[in-house]
Amino acid sequence: MPKVLVISAHRLNRSPSQRYRYEQYIDFLKTKGFEFTFSYLLGEKSDSVFYTKGFSLVKGFILFNSLLIRIKDWMRFNQFDIIFIQREALFIGSSFFEKRAAKSKAKFIFDFDDSIWIMDTSPGNKKWEWLKNPNKTKQNIANAHLVIAGNNYLAEFAKQYNKNVILIPTTVDCNFHLPKPELRNKETLVIGWSGSISTIKHFELIIPVLKKLREKYQNKISFKVLGDSTYVNEELQIKGRAWSVIDEVNEINSFDIGIMPLPDDEWAKGKCALKGLTFMACGVPTLMSAVGVNKEIISNNENGFLATTEEEWIDCLSKLIDSKELRSKIGEVGRKTVLEKYSVEVNKEKYLSAFKS
Repeated sequence: MPKVLVISAHRLNRSPSQRYRYEQYIDFLKTKGFEFTFSYLLGEKSDSVFYTKGFSLVKGFILFNSLLIRIKDWMRFNQFDIIFIQREALFIGSSFFEKRAAKSKAKFIFDFDDSIWIMDTSPGNKKWEWLKNPNKTKQNIANAHLVIAGNNYLAEFAKQYNKNVILIPTTVDCNFHLPKPELRNKETLVIGWSGSISTIKHFELIIPVLKKLREKYQNKISFKVLGDSTYVNEELQIKGRAWSVIDEVNEINSFDIGIMPLPDDEWAKGKCALKGLTFMACGVPTLMSAVGVNKEIISNNENGFLATTEEEWIDCLSKLIDSKELRSKIGEVGRKTVLEKYSVEVNKEKYLSAFKS
């Protein structure tokens, strides 16, 4: 029975990146004979403060404890057949443990789903930015026996440093993310966004559009932010809601329209459209920025909408607001797209092949 050590930042069912990259495949891989051991840096208590401003002493302890955890992992590397590292082994700018994994008896698989070779520090940790070194991503890619990238843009970057690169998109479990249309189409139409405290800046890109829509439609529409409970916009009457795995599907299904605004920059080109895919899987008509992999997923006006300019955002959202039939049609075709291309079911053999190789 092949033994796999999974090295990540967060505990199971906490990080969207982990959940939608590999955690959804664990049970399937276990049925194929793989045995998993998980090593993470952030527990339930430390997770709650790590991305929040302040708590410098606590964060210092977390970093020190992280180093101890990885040293213990290093001491047992040779007990495993595969060492699977998602994004990075440590929060700081060292590739020490990735190099040790590559030199061990195990095969080292490196998985990533963002342009993590570019500096992008969460707002709560800007003062710790000097400890980071995004360039270590190139070293981690070069040291891996196999690299799994989340989209074509990331795969092409990785191929500059490693010839053994495969693409497995970020995927959705369509048996979990099920449409619940009964939660939509109330008196007030909801335009929703999901993310986190580190990506709320992307939601704020669309605020001017939402203000104009509020002027146009008044109380016919409302707005919901899921994932950053600290976010408040009094003018648009938005109070952010905390994310939880228990409530996620119901919250998304409360959206009549899902939006995924992004800047057109190098970081955004590495995004794997997770937010949009979860909306689509739930049958929620989705509008995304015409950036990166979004343009591969969406066929405009067929399974969703793409927009670049403010005028395009207003036009697309207005069409969806004005037509329940259009929302229903786009939502149905959007879910079909996820089922056929971006579901766990159609991608699970790719992960099995990767682990077997």
